[in-house]
Amino acid sequence: MGALAALCVAALAALPCAAGDSYARRPEVRHFMDEVAAEHAFDRAYLERLFAGVQRQDRVLEAIARPAEAKPWFEYRRIFLTPQRIDKGVAFWRENAPVLQRAERGYGVPAQIIVAILGVETLYGRRMGRYPVLDSLTTLGFDYPPRARFFRSELEQLLLLAREESLDAAALKGSYAGAMGRGQFIPSSYRRFAVDFDGDGVRDLWHSNADAIASVANYFQRHGWRTGGPVTVPATVQGRAYRTLVEKGIKPSIRPAVLGEHGVIPQGGQLDGERVALMEFELEDAKQYWIGWNNFYVITRYNHSPLYAMAVYQLSDRIKALYEGRQG
Repeated sequence: MGALAALCVAALAALPCAAGDSYARRPEVRHFMDEVAAEHAFDRAYLERLFAGVQRQDRVLEAIARPAEAKPWFEYRRIFLTPQRIDKGVAFWRENAPVLQRAERGYGVPAQIIVAILGVETLYGRRMGRYPVLDSLTTLGFDYPPRARFFRSELEQLLLLAREESLDAAALKGSYAGAMGRGQFIPSSYRRFAVDFDGDGVRDLWHSNADAIASVANYFQRHGWRTGGPVTVPATVQGRAYRTLVEKGIKPSIRPAVLGEHGVIPQGGQLDGERVALMEFELEDAKQYWIGWNNFYVITRYNHSPLYAMAVYQLSDRIKALYEGRQG
């Protein structure tokens, strides 16, 4: 942990709610409960009992201060582009081929992208998180000032989700940031994008591969995935003018015609069509450049990091190659 991150955690530890204190007694939490009860017709006594059992999670505050996305690309990719994740991705694809095919037809999202998301997020359901979601979101909502408003909103969404899906809010487990299930959906995404794809009347992202597969596909479709569209290609750069294109960010805004004017040479030659982004990735002793289209940007809507999207893309590519190579 860096000095700044350590200082941040130390400062957070000094905030109200020492270990053993009840969140239910804190004025700001009581105000939150009042608002939720009034706006959504929750029983106030139920909320009181629920929050009386919540424990502050200091490990959550430590985890959010050191996200993996802060690593350089050459370190980040080692986490996800592993033989285990590739092999298990192929096995998952084989085991769920009919469902993946149905989801690809219905939502227009390639099977390999869906498989890679589940691989990056939870190793195909093997690592869905052990943090109590209610505790995590309460801790972040009331003891993490930089994003307190966001996490309080997700805490409200969790209460609504639990009621709608007949879940025990206090028993749910997930990531340190409150993401749940095989696809790691935060509560608002679960409510908005989860799909009952196995037809049992329940949107179950913990136990149903079919629901998880379709929910990821639905998320991508709803965020603008373009069926059959390109994702990303490597590029080489010359001179210094390309820097102005990198600085435009990951949202596609560059007309392909101007790439050459800025010393950018895409693999395969000049591009035509929709706008693109130019991205820089750090290797051990060099830089790597990639051109991204709308579909690459859509992957970043799942996790707002070009490192994450590139890991998903490269994992998907390797899984697909191995899956197709093993077909008889």
